[in-house]
Amino acid sequence: MSGRHKDKIVASVADALAPLRDSMTILVGGFGLSGNPEALICGVVERGVRDLTLVSNNAGNLGKGLAQWLRAGIIKKVICSYIGGNEDLHTRMASGEVQVEITPQGTLAERMRAAGAGIPAFFTPTGVGTVVEEGKETKEIDGRRYLMERALPGDVALVRAHTADRFGNLRFWRTGRNFNPVMASAARLTIVECDHLVDNGRIDPDDVHLPGIFVHKLVHVPEHENAFEYRTVRKRA
Repeated sequence: MSGRHKDKIVASVADALAPLRDSMTILVGGFGLSGNPEALICGVVERGVRDLTLVSNNAGNLGKGLAQWLRAGIIKKVICSYIGGNEDLHTRMASGEVQVEITPQGTLAERMRAAGAGIPAFFTPTGVGTVVEEGKETKEIDGRRYLMERALPGDVALVRAHTADRFGNLRFWRTGRNFNPVMASAARLTIVECDHLVDNGRIDPDDVHLPGIFVHKLVHVPEHENAFEYRTVRKRA
């Protein structure tokens, strides 16, 4: 194994997050609390960086996940697709403490996918005739109006994978995959926390959800809270 492969594995969350600086744009995987890079999220607060632009689905919920960043006061702007019941974000948006840019969920994912593919912008019908259209270029194609949306790159992506090998090839756990792969491809630096770390060759090539070429730093975090938002059970008839 070459030293280049070994360099992706770091000893701690703190080491993994050492490149973070104030005012960066951070892409963070997860859908609600599913697929959150829990240790990296906590580590960013401990790192002490501030004035961050956060790109995520909904910036946490119930005080967990990325809501910790809101409570720590380290975010200046959130680009997300859903606020829902996230009172930490509602409150700070209403007070003006945090600027919020709402983007339709499919558009958000495509903006990051485009960044990873080197596509500067694309046209979509989503949001035409709504507040989403305000300030954006429009174009009629084959008799239908479209909005131009720009690619959304990030300085850093924080990603959680179920299994990783030492080169950074990743496999995600079911719905925990969500936004993680597109965010990894859109960032200049991708930092991954994985539940399981295996040797190169242990992940079948057909099971690789994200190639290691997109991964720069990898930290093994075997223990997670795996919080979820609302417990729902079937009621007996």
